[in-house]
Amino acid sequence: MATCADDALPRALAGVSGERLAATVAAHDPRHVLEDAGAAVTAELFTVPFVPEVYAEPSVRWSGGPLASGREVAVHLASADRPLVRRGELVVAGGGDPAGRWLVVPAGMTLFAAYGHAHGALGLLVPRGVDADGWRYTIRTGPNPGPLPILTLDTGIHAEVARAAAAGEAWLAGNTPIRRLDRPGVNRHGRWRSGTAPELLLTAQADDAGGVAVVLEAARVLAAALPRAAGLSVALLGAQGSARHARQLHQAGATPLVIHVAGAWPRADAVAVEARGPAHALLAALDQAGRHTGLALAPGPVPSAHRRYAAAGLAAVGIGAAAADTAVARLVVATGLLCAHVTGWTVAGPAEP
Repeated sequence: MATCADDALPRALAGVSGERLAATVAAHDPRHVLEDAGAAVTAELFTVPFVPEVYAEPSVRWSGGPLASGREVAVHLASADRPLVRRGELVVAGGGDPAGRWLVVPAGMTLFAAYGHAHGALGLLVPRGVDADGWRYTIRTGPNPGPLPILTLDTGIHAEVARAAAAGEAWLAGNTPIRRLDRPGVNRHGRWRSGTAPELLLTAQADDAGGVAVVLEAARVLAAALPRAAGLSVALLGAQGSARHARQLHQAGATPLVIHVAGAWPRADAVAVEARGPAHALLAALDQAGRHTGLALAPGPVPSAHRRYAAAGLAAVGIGAAAADTAVARLVVATGLLCAHVTGWTVAGPAEP
Protein backbone atom coordinates (compact mmCIF):
# COMPACT_ATOMS: atom_id res chain seq x y z
CA MET A 1 0.00 0.00 0.00
CA ALA A 2 1.25 3.49 -0.83
CA THR A 3 -0.18 6.85 0.04
CA CYS A 4 -1.10 9.08 -2.85
CA ALA A 5 1.74 11.41 -1.86
CA ASP A 6 4.33 8.75 -2.68
CA ASP A 7 3.72 7.42 -6.18
CA ALA A 8 0.32 8.30 -7.56
CA LEU A 9 0.71 12.08 -7.27
CA PRO A 10 3.70 12.67 -9.58
CA ARG A 11 2.34 10.16 -12.10
CA ALA A 12 -1.06 11.83 -12.09
CA LEU A 13 0.37 15.33 -12.45
CA ALA A 14 2.40 14.21 -15.43
CA GLY A 15 -0.83 13.01 -17.04
CA VAL A 16 -2.38 16.48 -17.20
CA SER A 17 -2.44 17.41 -20.88
CA GLY A 18 -2.26 20.97 -22.10
CA GLU A 19 -3.34 19.77 -25.53
CA ARG A 20 -6.49 18.20 -24.11
CA LEU A 21 -7.12 21.32 -22.03
CA ALA A 22 -6.97 23.53 -25.12
CA ALA A 23 -9.26 21.15 -27.02
CA THR A 24 -11.78 21.29 -24.19
CA VAL A 25 -11.80 25.09 -24.24
CA ALA A 26 -12.55 24.95 -27.97
CA ALA A 27 -15.26 22.27 -27.60
CA HIS A 28 -18.85 23.41 -28.02
CA ASP A 29 -20.41 20.67 -25.91
CA PRO A 30 -18.63 19.39 -22.76
CA ARG A 31 -20.97 16.38 -22.77
CA HIS A 32 -18.75 14.70 -25.34
CA VAL A 33 -15.66 15.43 -23.27
CA LEU A 34 -17.28 13.82 -20.22
CA GLU A 35 -18.39 10.77 -22.18
CA ASP A 36 -14.98 10.35 -23.80
CA ALA A 37 -13.46 10.37 -20.31
CA GLY A 38 -15.77 7.52 -19.27
CA ALA A 39 -18.33 9.42 -17.19
CA ALA A 40 -22.03 8.68 -17.04
CA VAL A 41 -23.62 11.97 -18.13
CA THR A 42 -27.02 13.38 -17.22
CA ALA A 43 -28.60 16.78 -17.85
CA GLU A 44 -31.10 18.37 -15.49
CA LEU A 45 -33.33 21.01 -17.07
CA PHE A 46 -35.08 23.66 -14.96
CA THR A 47 -36.48 27.17 -15.19
CA VAL A 48 -34.65 30.12 -13.67
CA PRO A 49 -37.25 32.78 -12.82
CA PHE A 50 -36.82 36.55 -12.97
CA VAL A 51 -33.30 36.67 -14.42
CA PRO A 52 -32.26 40.33 -14.70
CA GLU A 53 -31.33 41.56 -18.16
CA VAL A 54 -30.01 45.03 -19.00
CA TYR A 55 -31.60 45.25 -22.44
CA ALA A 56 -30.04 48.55 -23.52
CA GLU A 57 -26.97 50.54 -22.61
CA PRO A 58 -27.86 53.11 -19.95
CA SER A 59 -27.36 56.77 -20.83
CA VAL A 60 -25.99 58.69 -17.87
CA ARG A 61 -24.64 62.23 -17.66
CA TRP A 62 -24.07 64.53 -14.74
CA SER A 63 -22.87 68.10 -14.30
CA GLY A 64 -19.31 66.74 -14.38
CA GLY A 65 -19.77 65.13 -17.80
CA PRO A 66 -20.91 61.83 -19.34
CA LEU A 67 -20.28 58.53 -17.52
CA ALA A 68 -18.98 55.51 -19.41
CA SER A 69 -21.38 52.59 -19.20
CA GLY A 70 -19.82 49.40 -17.85
CA ARG A 71 -16.77 51.17 -16.46
CA GLU A 72 -17.95 54.23 -14.54
CA VAL A 73 -21.65 53.44 -14.24
CA ALA A 74 -23.91 50.40 -14.45
CA VAL A 75 -27.47 49.38 -13.66
CA HIS A 76 -27.89 47.81 -10.22
CA LEU A 77 -29.58 44.40 -10.33
CA ALA A 78 -32.21 45.56 -7.80
CA SER A 79 -33.14 48.54 -9.97
CA ALA A 80 -36.63 49.21 -11.25
CA ASP A 81 -37.02 49.31 -15.03
CA ARG A 82 -36.96 52.94 -16.17
CA PRO A 83 -35.91 53.18 -19.84
CA LEU A 84 -36.56 56.95 -20.16
CA VAL A 85 -33.83 59.36 -19.07
CA ARG A 86 -34.81 61.30 -15.93
CA ARG A 87 -32.94 64.48 -14.92
CA GLY A 88 -32.82 66.08 -11.49
CA GLU A 89 -30.62 67.73 -8.91
CA LEU A 90 -28.32 65.63 -6.72
CA VAL A 91 -28.73 65.33 -2.96
CA VAL A 92 -27.09 63.08 -0.40
CA ALA A 93 -29.54 60.59 1.11
CA GLY A 94 -30.72 61.97 4.44
CA GLY A 95 -29.31 65.42 3.72
CA GLY A 96 -32.18 67.19 2.00
CA ASP A 97 -35.56 66.95 0.29
CA PRO A 98 -35.42 63.91 -2.05
CA ALA A 99 -38.48 64.77 -4.15
CA GLY A 100 -37.59 64.98 -7.84
CA ARG A 101 -33.89 64.41 -7.15
CA TRP A 102 -31.30 61.67 -7.55
CA LEU A 103 -30.08 60.48 -4.13
CA VAL A 104 -26.40 59.76 -3.57
CA VAL A 105 -26.32 56.86 -1.10
CA PRO A 106 -23.30 57.18 1.24
CA ALA A 107 -20.89 54.26 1.33
CA GLY A 108 -21.95 51.89 4.09
CA MET A 109 -25.64 52.83 3.97
CA THR A 110 -27.84 49.88 3.02
CA LEU A 111 -30.45 50.07 0.28
CA PHE A 112 -33.09 49.42 2.92
CA ALA A 113 -31.94 52.48 4.86
CA ALA A 114 -31.66 54.54 1.66
CA TYR A 115 -35.27 53.79 0.75
CA GLY A 116 -36.28 55.41 4.02
CA HIS A 117 -34.84 58.71 2.76
CA ALA A 118 -36.10 58.37 -0.82
CA HIS A 119 -39.77 59.41 -0.85
CA GLY A 120 -40.44 60.98 -4.25
CA ALA A 121 -36.83 60.53 -5.43
CA LEU A 122 -35.92 59.94 -9.08
CA GLY A 123 -33.48 57.18 -8.16
CA LEU A 124 -30.50 56.07 -6.10
CA LEU A 125 -26.75 56.26 -6.80
CA VAL A 126 -24.67 53.69 -4.92
CA PRO A 127 -20.92 52.97 -4.95
CA ARG A 128 -19.85 50.01 -7.05
CA GLY A 129 -18.78 46.96 -5.09
CA VAL A 130 -15.21 45.83 -5.72
CA ASP A 131 -12.79 43.41 -4.08
CA ALA A 132 -9.54 44.34 -2.32
CA ASP A 133 -7.70 44.58 -5.65
CA GLY A 134 -10.24 46.92 -7.22
CA TRP A 135 -12.01 44.35 -9.38
CA ARG A 136 -15.77 44.26 -9.71
CA TYR A 137 -17.48 41.01 -8.82
CA THR A 138 -19.20 39.09 -11.60
CA ILE A 139 -22.90 38.66 -10.80
CA ARG A 140 -25.24 36.53 -12.87
CA THR A 141 -28.41 36.78 -10.83
CA GLY A 142 -29.80 39.39 -8.50
CA PRO A 143 -32.51 40.33 -6.04
CA ASN A 144 -36.07 41.25 -6.85
CA PRO A 145 -36.46 44.77 -8.23
CA GLY A 146 -37.00 47.62 -5.80
CA PRO A 147 -39.32 50.60 -6.25
CA LEU A 148 -36.70 52.97 -7.68
CA PRO A 149 -34.10 53.16 -10.43
CA ILE A 150 -30.63 52.37 -9.02
CA LEU A 151 -27.30 53.11 -10.68
CA THR A 152 -23.93 51.94 -9.40
CA LEU A 153 -21.00 54.32 -9.75
CA ASP A 154 -17.29 53.67 -9.70
CA THR A 155 -16.10 54.41 -6.16
CA GLY A 156 -14.01 57.39 -7.26
CA ILE A 157 -16.84 58.84 -9.33
CA HIS A 158 -19.28 58.19 -6.49
CA ALA A 159 -17.11 60.16 -4.05
CA GLU A 160 -16.85 63.04 -6.52
CA VAL A 161 -20.61 63.04 -7.13
CA ALA A 162 -21.27 62.93 -3.36
CA ARG A 163 -19.06 65.99 -2.79
CA ALA A 164 -20.85 67.91 -5.53
CA ALA A 165 -24.24 66.87 -4.16
CA ALA A 166 -23.30 68.02 -0.66
CA ALA A 167 -22.29 71.38 -2.10
CA GLY A 168 -25.71 71.70 -3.76
CA GLU A 169 -24.35 72.41 -7.21
CA ALA A 170 -24.86 69.25 -9.29
CA TRP A 171 -27.42 67.38 -11.37
CA LEU A 172 -27.67 63.96 -13.02
CA ALA A 173 -29.68 62.56 -15.92
CA GLY A 174 -29.91 58.81 -16.38
CA ASN A 175 -32.03 55.74 -17.04
CA THR A 176 -32.12 52.08 -15.97
CA PRO A 177 -33.26 49.77 -18.78
CA ILE A 178 -33.47 46.42 -16.94
CA ARG A 179 -36.10 43.68 -17.08
CA ARG A 180 -36.64 40.23 -15.57
CA LEU A 181 -37.20 37.16 -17.71
CA ASP A 182 -37.68 33.46 -17.07
CA ARG A 183 -34.72 31.63 -18.58
CA PRO A 184 -34.04 27.94 -19.15
CA GLY A 185 -31.31 26.49 -16.97
CA VAL A 186 -29.42 23.23 -17.10
CA ASN A 187 -27.05 21.46 -14.74
CA ARG A 188 -24.92 18.87 -16.50
CA HIS A 189 -23.59 16.09 -14.29
CA GLY A 190 -20.84 13.59 -14.95
CA ARG A 191 -20.19 10.68 -12.60
CA TRP A 192 -17.41 8.16 -12.77
CA ARG A 193 -18.23 6.18 -9.67
CA SER A 194 -19.69 6.38 -6.20
CA GLY A 195 -17.46 5.50 -3.30
CA THR A 196 -17.55 4.44 0.30
CA ALA A 197 -15.16 7.27 1.19
CA PRO A 198 -16.15 10.96 0.86
CA GLU A 199 -16.84 11.86 -2.73
CA LEU A 200 -14.91 14.54 -4.60
CA LEU A 201 -17.17 16.94 -6.51
CA LEU A 202 -15.61 19.30 -9.06
CA THR A 203 -17.78 22.17 -10.26
CA ALA A 204 -17.68 25.12 -12.67
CA GLN A 205 -20.19 27.46 -14.24
CA ALA A 206 -21.27 26.06 -17.59
CA ASP A 207 -20.65 29.39 -19.35
CA ASP A 208 -17.11 29.68 -17.95
CA ALA A 209 -14.99 27.99 -20.63
CA GLY A 210 -11.78 28.20 -18.62
CA GLY A 211 -13.26 26.80 -15.43
CA VAL A 212 -15.04 24.01 -17.32
CA ALA A 213 -11.84 23.03 -19.14
CA VAL A 214 -9.83 22.83 -15.91
CA VAL A 215 -12.51 20.80 -14.15
CA LEU A 216 -12.90 18.33 -17.02
CA GLU A 217 -9.16 17.80 -17.48
CA ALA A 218 -8.65 17.34 -13.73
CA ALA A 219 -11.57 14.90 -13.57
CA ARG A 220 -10.20 12.88 -16.49
CA VAL A 221 -6.91 12.36 -14.67
CA LEU A 222 -8.47 11.79 -11.24
CA ALA A 223 -10.87 9.17 -12.64
CA ALA A 224 -7.85 6.93 -13.22
CA ALA A 225 -5.72 7.97 -10.25
CA LEU A 226 -8.10 8.23 -7.29
CA PRO A 227 -8.39 5.27 -4.92
CA ARG A 228 -11.19 2.89 -5.81
CA ALA A 229 -13.07 3.74 -2.60
CA ALA A 230 -13.33 7.40 -3.56
CA GLY A 231 -16.31 8.69 -5.52
CA LEU A 232 -15.82 11.29 -8.24
CA SER A 233 -18.32 13.53 -9.99
CA VAL A 234 -18.52 16.78 -11.92
CA ALA A 235 -21.28 19.39 -12.04
CA LEU A 236 -21.34 22.05 -14.76
CA LEU A 237 -23.79 24.60 -13.45
CA GLY A 238 -26.32 26.80 -15.15
CA ALA A 239 -27.65 30.06 -13.71
CA GLN A 240 -28.67 29.49 -10.07
CA GLY A 241 -27.68 25.86 -10.62
CA SER A 242 -25.38 25.68 -7.61
CA ALA A 243 -28.18 26.56 -5.18
CA ARG A 244 -30.37 23.89 -6.75
CA HIS A 245 -27.66 21.23 -6.69
CA ALA A 246 -26.55 22.06 -3.15
CA ARG A 247 -30.14 21.73 -1.96
CA GLN A 248 -30.44 18.33 -3.66
CA LEU A 249 -27.24 17.06 -2.05
CA HIS A 250 -28.38 18.26 1.37
CA GLN A 251 -31.75 16.56 1.00
CA ALA A 252 -30.03 13.32 -0.06
CA GLY A 253 -27.64 13.42 2.90
CA ALA A 254 -24.62 13.50 0.57
CA THR A 255 -21.39 15.08 1.87
CA PRO A 256 -18.96 15.52 -1.04
CA LEU A 257 -15.81 17.62 -0.83
CA VAL A 258 -16.48 20.43 -3.29
CA ILE A 259 -13.88 22.23 -5.42
CA HIS A 260 -15.25 25.00 -7.63
CA VAL A 261 -13.03 26.53 -10.32
CA ALA A 262 -13.69 30.03 -11.65
CA GLY A 263 -11.59 30.30 -14.81
CA ALA A 264 -11.95 34.01 -15.53
CA TRP A 265 -10.15 35.65 -12.64
CA PRO A 266 -8.37 39.02 -12.75
CA ARG A 267 -5.17 38.05 -10.90
CA ALA A 268 -2.43 36.47 -13.00
CA ASP A 269 0.22 36.33 -10.25
CA ALA A 270 -1.60 33.86 -7.99
CA VAL A 271 -4.59 31.59 -7.67
CA ALA A 272 -7.21 33.01 -5.33
CA VAL A 273 -8.64 30.60 -2.75
CA GLU A 274 -11.65 30.88 -0.44
CA ALA A 275 -12.68 28.03 1.87
CA ARG A 276 -16.13 27.77 3.39
CA GLY A 277 -18.00 25.25 5.49
CA PRO A 278 -16.21 22.39 7.31
CA ALA A 279 -13.31 22.57 4.85
CA HIS A 280 -10.25 22.17 7.11
CA ALA A 281 -9.06 18.89 5.56
CA LEU A 282 -9.82 20.10 2.06
CA LEU A 283 -7.96 23.37 2.61
CA ALA A 284 -4.98 21.49 4.08
CA ALA A 285 -4.85 19.32 0.96
CA LEU A 286 -5.10 22.40 -1.28
CA ASP A 287 -2.30 24.14 0.59
CA GLN A 288 -0.06 21.10 0.23
CA ALA A 289 -1.02 20.80 -3.45
CA GLY A 290 0.14 24.37 -4.02
CA ARG A 291 3.57 23.42 -2.70
CA HIS A 292 3.72 20.29 -4.86
CA THR A 293 2.78 22.17 -8.03
CA GLY A 294 4.68 25.39 -7.28
CA LEU A 295 1.54 27.44 -7.79
CA ALA A 296 1.12 30.50 -5.56
CA LEU A 297 -2.12 30.60 -3.58
CA ALA A 298 -3.64 33.86 -2.34
CA PRO A 299 -6.40 33.80 0.30
CA GLY A 300 -9.15 36.13 -0.73
CA PRO A 301 -12.81 36.47 -1.67
CA VAL A 302 -13.89 34.17 -4.48
CA PRO A 303 -17.58 34.95 -5.00
CA SER A 304 -18.58 31.73 -6.72
CA ALA A 305 -20.80 28.66 -6.50
CA HIS A 306 -18.82 27.07 -3.65
CA ARG A 307 -20.60 29.41 -1.23
CA ARG A 308 -23.93 27.78 -2.05
CA TYR A 309 -22.53 24.34 -1.26
CA ALA A 310 -21.00 25.60 1.98
CA ALA A 311 -24.34 27.11 2.97
CA ALA A 312 -25.76 23.57 2.65
CA GLY A 313 -23.18 22.37 5.21
CA LEU A 314 -20.62 20.97 2.78
CA ALA A 315 -16.85 21.41 2.77
CA ALA A 316 -16.17 23.66 -0.19
CA VAL A 317 -13.38 25.76 -1.68
CA GLY A 318 -13.49 28.23 -4.53
CA ILE A 319 -10.43 28.59 -6.77
CA GLY A 320 -10.12 31.72 -8.90
CA ALA A 321 -7.70 31.32 -11.81
CA ALA A 322 -6.78 33.81 -14.51
CA ALA A 323 -7.34 31.33 -17.34
CA ALA A 324 -7.58 27.67 -18.28
CA ASP A 325 -4.06 26.48 -17.51
CA THR A 326 -2.34 23.14 -17.01
CA ALA A 327 -0.88 24.42 -13.72
CA VAL A 328 -4.38 25.02 -12.34
CA ALA A 329 -5.55 21.61 -13.53
CA ARG A 330 -2.53 20.03 -11.80
CA LEU A 331 -3.43 21.94 -8.63
CA VAL A 332 -6.93 20.44 -8.67
CA VAL A 333 -5.58 16.96 -9.40
CA ALA A 334 -3.03 17.22 -6.60
CA THR A 335 -5.70 18.48 -4.19
CA GLY A 336 -7.97 15.56 -5.04
CA LEU A 337 -5.24 13.00 -4.50
CA LEU A 338 -3.90 14.64 -1.38
CA CYS A 339 -7.38 14.47 0.11
CA ALA A 340 -6.67 10.73 0.19
CA HIS A 341 -3.69 11.40 2.43
CA VAL A 342 -5.39 14.00 4.64
CA THR A 343 -8.62 12.06 5.08
CA GLY A 344 -7.00 8.65 5.40
CA TRP A 345 -7.78 7.18 1.99
CA THR A 346 -5.07 4.98 0.49
CA VAL A 347 -4.20 3.99 -3.04
CA ALA A 348 -3.79 0.34 -3.89
CA GLY A 349 -1.98 -0.16 -7.17
CA PRO A 350 -2.70 3.26 -8.74
CA ALA A 351 -3.67 3.12 -12.38
CA GLU A 352 -1.78 4.92 -15.10
CA PRO A 353 -3.37 8.33 -15.82
